[in-house]
Amino acid sequence: MQLSDSHAHVYSEQFKPDQDEMLLRAFEAGVRTIFMPNIDHTSIDPMLEVEAKYPTQCFAQMGLHPCHVTRQFEKELYEVETWLSRRPFAAVGECGIDLYWDKTHLQEQQEALRIQVALAKKHNLPLVLHTREAFREAADIITAAQDGSLRGVFHCFSGTKQEAEEVIRLGFKLGIGGVATFKNGGLDKVLPGISLEHLLLETDCPYLAPIPHRGKRNEPAYLPLVARRVAEILGKDAEEVAEATTRNTLTLFGEAAQG
Repeated sequence: MQLSDSHAHVYSEQFKPDQDEMLLRAFEAGVRTIFMPNIDHTSIDPMLEVEAKYPTQCFAQMGLHPCHVTRQFEKELYEVETWLSRRPFAAVGECGIDLYWDKTHLQEQQEALRIQVALAKKHNLPLVLHTREAFREAADIITAAQDGSLRGVFHCFSGTKQEAEEVIRLGFKLGIGGVATFKNGGLDKVLPGISLEHLLLETDCPYLAPIPHRGKRNEPAYLPLVARRVAEILGKDAEEVAEATTRNTLTLFGEAAQG
């Protein structure tokens, strides 16, 4: 299988002891391209170091993660905007709204997302959206801003069938990861009937490792497990799932990956 990991934090501190070996395992497992969403100003240097070392395989994205939005978020977004003006990136992200851990900064998260949506339009880049416990809040902002130019992915999608259909109507993709392999993940009830053209595969490593590695550090080499489970849910061949989702990922983020 030839695969593309559409969302992987391979620059994470958790990979520091064995980063090269981890990436080699990924390439040997058939993962040909890896897209790296940014977190905040502290993750930029390690992310760009990985990209410089693996320029044809690992591609950087630029944004501010909602869990790192504070009252001083404008300073972080100034850095994001500066970098977007300085060189190419594959997407704006990861950005969005997260109400799982803390609802204190909801207004700041909403404003930070609106600003990053505007940056995506300005630079003609796709968005990588994080919407944990906040699908409605994030989708409302995307709906209000969608003028036909916005595109991107609702990463780590684990919502309802209705929410999946709303994402598709908005012109966005569904990022499917390790949750698809969980016994009570719910995606076995959501994905049937959804065309492969709307799906991307991801690990979100080092988080959300698929079965049988659940609870351990995730890595891109585990992406074939996600592909096989999605194929099983859809009643399709794993090769077909790999081919379609890789094509979708490279089409969405493709200028960076192919340029």
